[in-house]
Amino acid sequence: MTNTRVREAIEASDTDELLRIVDGHCKARSWDELLALRALCQEAVTRGKQLWGVDEHIQYRLALEAPAEWAGPAVSEGGARFTLGPLPEVAASNKTWAELAPHLSPGPHRMTVAAERILRGDHPDEPTPLPPLLDWEPSYPLATYKPDKVETPEPKRPATGPVELPQSVEVVEDVESEHALADLVEPWIDQSNGRCQTVSVEGEALDAIAALGLPSATLAQLDPPNALAVMAWTAASGGAHGRRRGAAAGRHTAWWVVSAISDLDWPAPPDEVAAAANRIRWFWFDDGSPPGGWELRLALDDPELGLAWAITANDVAD
Repeated sequence: MTNTRVREAIEASDTDELLRIVDGHCKARSWDELLALRALCQEAVTRGKQLWGVDEHIQYRLALEAPAEWAGPAVSEGGARFTLGPLPEVAASNKTWAELAPHLSPGPHRMTVAAERILRGDHPDEPTPLPPLLDWEPSYPLATYKPDKVETPEPKRPATGPVELPQSVEVVEDVESEHALADLVEPWIDQSNGRCQTVSVEGEALDAIAALGLPSATLAQLDPPNALAVMAWTAASGGAHGRRRGAAAGRHTAWWVVSAISDLDWPAPPDEVAAAANRIRWFWFDDGSPPGGWELRLALDDPELGLAWAITANDVAD
């Protein structure tokens, strides 16, 4: 495999040519050749060649396109900070647990693959942080990975209608709940260009929206499954430039929000999370900002507690 074309591309750090070679190996399903090319790129990195991106791209292509005996070790290796998504989600997107399990090393990556496969209707014989999908949950939004891109369709936003916001509200301190809501968009803020504001108040969802300082808004109620789907999609996303966390992490964060808002011990029993999600009233609101980029505008209240919360967050590409 160490032919003149490969050697010249490596010595010239010609990433475009190397990516064409990678495409050829993937099309021919020449996985041993692809691994050999990766080893050459890794050796060249030790000599100062800027080929770490090609190395990670090969790892990504193995996880996505290769059979499980090649994909599993690529996932178990970890790393790959700059791939289109987390490799456990990449591999789980098109390979079953039965195929992958024999080739995954013990550890967090193996558990994450199992959690991702749960979202795709699989039934792994592996401990996972959350149980198999329950009948009160939605069909969570899933990513579709391709060699050069990832498609992450978001839940459909409801049509909103005008509401009258109160003129005065009573803001309260609820640090844990607000931190849980902010966790939904953590990559947007810490790794990208995003902004986020959260608030807790006494009263109802309209009071929380007003506490954000908005002069006006339109509103639509979400049923609990749709609210979970919106939160999970948001938490799975990396926003414009952040690192995608994956659908399993999105589901986990959505459950954490419900638990934190309802003061449930974590990890909370599924029946308690279900009861809390159904007790809370969920709303999507629009503040009239021009659409575009990544957005989350969620308000919620708990009639039993007499408290409400809201989050507004957005992220845009440069």
